[in-house]
This record gives sequence, C-alpha cells and structure tokens, in this order.
Amino acid sequence: MLARGFITAGAVALVATLYAQIAGPDPREIPVPPIKTSMPAMPGVDKLPNYPEMPDPLTMNNGQKVTTAAQWKKRREEMRQILEYYAVGQAPPPPGNVKGSIVSTQTLMNGKATYRLVHLTFGPMESLCLDIGVFTPTGKGPFATVISPAGPPPGAPLKPRLPHGGNQGTGQDALLVVSPSGPDDDFVVNGTIATKGGPGCQVFASGVINDGNPETIAAHNQALAHGLAYVIFDNNDCGEDTTLRRPDGSWAFRYEGFYQAYPNYDWGLLRGWAWGVSRIVDYLETDSAVDKNELIVTGVSRTGKSALIAGAFDDRIALTAPVASSGGGTPAYRFSGADRGGKEGLTEMMRKYPNWFSPHLHEFWGQPDKLPFDEHWFMALIAPRPFIALEGTHDQNVNANGVRQSFLAAQPVFSFLKAGDRLGVSWADRPHGMAQADWDALLAFADKFLLGKSVARRFDEFPAELFQAN
Repeated sequence: MLARGFITAGAVALVATLYAQIAGPDPREIPVPPIKTSMPAMPGVDKLPNYPEMPDPLTMNNGQKVTTAAQWKKRREEMRQILEYYAVGQAPPPPGNVKGSIVSTQTLMNGKATYRLVHLTFGPMESLCLDIGVFTPTGKGPFATVISPAGPPPGAPLKPRLPHGGNQGTGQDALLVVSPSGPDDDFVVNGTIATKGGPGCQVFASGVINDGNPETIAAHNQALAHGLAYVIFDNNDCGEDTTLRRPDGSWAFRYEGFYQAYPNYDWGLLRGWAWGVSRIVDYLETDSAVDKNELIVTGVSRTGKSALIAGAFDDRIALTAPVASSGGGTPAYRFSGADRGGKEGLTEMMRKYPNWFSPHLHEFWGQPDKLPFDEHWFMALIAPRPFIALEGTHDQNVNANGVRQSFLAAQPVFSFLKAGDRLGVSWADRPHGMAQADWDALLAFADKFLLGKSVARRFDEFPAELFQAN
C-alpha cells in the first residue's frame, strides 16, 4: 500500500494526460495549414465570452428577439454562416450542372422492385462524379424516398482508397501524426508505404445489408418494403474518411473526391458528405419515379452527423433522421464529453476526428461554453420540416442528457413555427448502431408527418432510467 500523500510518476503522467484531453490539445500537435476562404473572419475562442447556456436560435446577432417570419429568415442565414465558420467549414455553392445517366437497370424480387445504377457528373468542367443506386417499388409513383450512405451501389466501379491515418481509430490525437516522406500519392503509415490503392475506410453499420447484390439489398431493405424508394451512395466517394496527412500537415482527403475541385473552401468531411446528399437531391428532382417533395435523409454514426448537416443546409430535404449520431451530432457539446456526463463531446471529436469539422472548431478544445452555437442549431434550421433523432439506450458514444438538452433548446423554434410535434426522438434498446426499432420509428414518423397517415405512437419521450443521475 502506498503511503498517504505519495504520488507515483505514472499517476502524475496519467493526470497530465487526462487534463490535456479536457483542457486543451497536446502542445506537440503539428498544425494543419490554414485555408483562406471568402468568409470574413469571426472572433476566436479568446475573444468570445464564457456562456454555459445554450445559445438561443431565436435571438439575432444584434440581440433582437425573433418575432416575425422575416426575422427568422434572416436569423437562419446568420446561423448558417456561424455554423459554416465554426462547426462544419465553408462548402462551395451548388454547381448547377448535375447530370445523371442510367448505367444499368435490373428488375428485382420477381418484379416487385427495380434497381437503377445512375452515374452523376457535376462541378467545374464536369470533373466530379458520384455513383448512386436507386431502388424503387413496382407500382404507381412518384414515391417518397430515403437517401442513405449505405456503401457502394451494386455494379458501380470500386474506387481506390487512401489508407487510414497512422493513429486513426486509436483515440489518440490525430494532429500528432503526419506522413514523413513520399511523393504526392504515397504516404508512410506506421513505417509502411501505402498507396491510393490501399485499404478503404471502415464502413460503419448502417442497418442495411449491402453485399453488392441488389437482390439482397432489396429483399432486406425496410424502406422498400414500406413502399418507399431507396437511394444509396458511398460517402467515401465524396470525401475519404481518413485522418491521413501529407508531409506539410494538410489533410490527404483534400486532394481526392470533391475536395480536389474546390481548394479554396475549408469544409470538413461531414459537410462534404452532406454536400453530396444535395447533389443527389439535384438529380432526384428530375427523376419521375421520385417524389421530390418527400425526400428523407438518414445515416448512422458519422454519417448520421452528416445527415443532420444535410437537413440543416438543404431545405429540399423533407425529413431528417440521424441515427446514433453521437459527438458532433444531436447531443449538445455543452452537456457531453468526459467532464460533462461522459461519452463523446467536443474534446473527444477534436482529438480523434478534427478532419470532419471546420478547422476553426479545434481551438475550442476543452472550452465548449465559449462556442457561439451548439448542436441544437442544426435541428432548429430544419424546422418546420420534421426531424427525428434515433438514439440507443445503451449507446456507448451518445450522451442521453446531451440529446435531451438539444431537444429542449430546439423546441422553441419548432413551436414558434407552429410545428412543435414535428421535433421527434426515439430510443431503441441497442448499443451504437442501428436496429429494427430505429427503422420502425423512422418509418412511423414519416408516415405521420410526411405521408399524412394515422400513427398512434409518440415521438417526444425520454426514458426516465437514462436521466436518474442528471
């Protein structure tokens, strides 16, 4: 037994490590080169006040309360600018030249469904592309449609992938590692050169069976069985989910996918995946089998975060349903993290995945109370369109109280827009991921608020057992 007051060197190191994780980044971090954008500079963390309360989405930048529709329209633009600068990064405007060509068509399930592989082109000089898989039920359309980043569409050519960053997935600070040497397309990872043909990024469970066979996907897909169309794409085709860095410290993903065509934008990967959803919407608006007024976006975990962002920045999306979105998703930063009830919060996101976000968010490491926004702003921007957060009662990454605080702080906006019942939440008995209960809730929510069907269940309940300690 140690004598009272005796502290080992290991204990001191552990305390120092924990303090650094909460109070600030490791001073040994190798910075990411700044990207100059067209956005005017906003105050940094040192010039912002400490504000533990959730920033009010109904109070304008000049302090005036929103009381009219015109004021809310202006306030929405203020909020989007703040979120672009601090949270997700500036994305390019819509390219305006999205074109789709049908590569192949296949009848599935003994004639009950149809699958089309569609190749989209767009961007500067039509230099960008994205393959999507469109599943539609047989019958009279147009159909309400679910858009989901559920992996490569069957039949689409598989693209070469960048390898992971040297410490990706370990929980270590991503900015401590760069590639020490190698030409543009070669990177040294843990002493081994990995090329663009290296292993792809990890695909998280999406609740969708995707073995590359359209028959299998159609047979098991909940949306299609419910009479909805279903569109899948690979978010890595938009921007590669890797923390790999070049020798100068820049993110390797910025030289691939959509990012190579827009070097003067500092958008993180979550915004890039959301921008990809909007390009899919551009095409679906021209598809006669799809009801362009009944588009649903969903995603799980990291792609749940990007679904939330897509709904907040694209008003054409009729219903937004992120699943298990965790840190940087539905839970409020002010109520999440190691020092605020546990689970993933701002510090954890900045340590593990700063590449997902705006470069300006990193300086708020350990200081979420200085953020001029919080995650409820994304929900508020979706109002009055229906929104539902699909969460798990045993999710190891999601702080339930953080979800509740975001829900409560967004509710006044939905009420102001006379859509109070359109802000929903559902809790499935599961860990991190997606379960049948999540699909049941998503489809029931769509039935009620998008398709006008009679649905008895409620979507505003928070299980008491999750909040006994809060």
